[in-house]
Amino acid sequence: MKSSALFLIGTFAFAFSGFATRHPDNSIKSIQSEPPSIKVENITYSTDGVTMNGYVAYDEAIKGKRPVVLIVPEWWGYTDYVKRRARQLAELGYLAIAVDMYGDGKVAANPDEAKKLSGPFYGDPQMAKRRFDAALAKIKKFKEADTTNIAAIGYCFGGGILLNVVRLGENLKGVVSFHGSLIGVPANKDLLKAKILVCHGEADKFVSPADVAMFKKQMDSIGADYTFKSYPNATHAFTNPDATALGQKFSMPIAYNEAADKASWKDMQDFFKKIFR
Repeated sequence: MKSSALFLIGTFAFAFSGFATRHPDNSIKSIQSEPPSIKVENITYSTDGVTMNGYVAYDEAIKGKRPVVLIVPEWWGYTDYVKRRARQLAELGYLAIAVDMYGDGKVAANPDEAKKLSGPFYGDPQMAKRRFDAALAKIKKFKEADTTNIAAIGYCFGGGILLNVVRLGENLKGVVSFHGSLIGVPANKDLLKAKILVCHGEADKFVSPADVAMFKKQMDSIGADYTFKSYPNATHAFTNPDATALGQKFSMPIAYNEAADKASWKDMQDFFKKIFR
């Protein structure tokens, strides 16, 4: 697919997770509700002359090594939302790192800025892989990391990036895409090693039924190990508690869906139980 087409996919496949402020039940927990044994660290790493930030979270009460989960954010960048997800994963017993794809901890101030920041990663998937690889190399150095059990999750832009990264041959146990773009670099049976879980909103206006059909056809054509979950009445950005208000603000067809948020998080946990052995 040409860079211009990939950019258009990235332009429409976004979420407003960076603005989330509410913390309903177990979907997005506030830091005050966390166990006192959850430890967080702010780190830095670099590649291609770019310095990137990382937010690492893990449960100190757990002894020994534990599976690693990287989190690639939505197109807003390195926001509090992705850090909260890292803390949630730490509570589940994982070593988690929120990945800074843009560098310098950049956060887009508005949709136009987000398009400018995210667009180059669709035009150059190998650059996206290098940024991901830098975060991966950094988290592997933690003494808590079980380097034989590594997965990643991504939201919207992040989900699309992860699907590209594994189609380019990233050696992960698995990836989970939450309301992410589906069409990117071609599927190749000699490169794809990771198992895939796609969590998709049936009412998503930015990922068309044609995109879904094409993705499934590509995955089936190479015998990929993937699971495609669809959630009724869920629009784009369904995991974000503030999506409804922001959709109204920006005149976009997005909304938070608590049922889909909970269901997809559970589906992710079940997926991890299967791949981490």
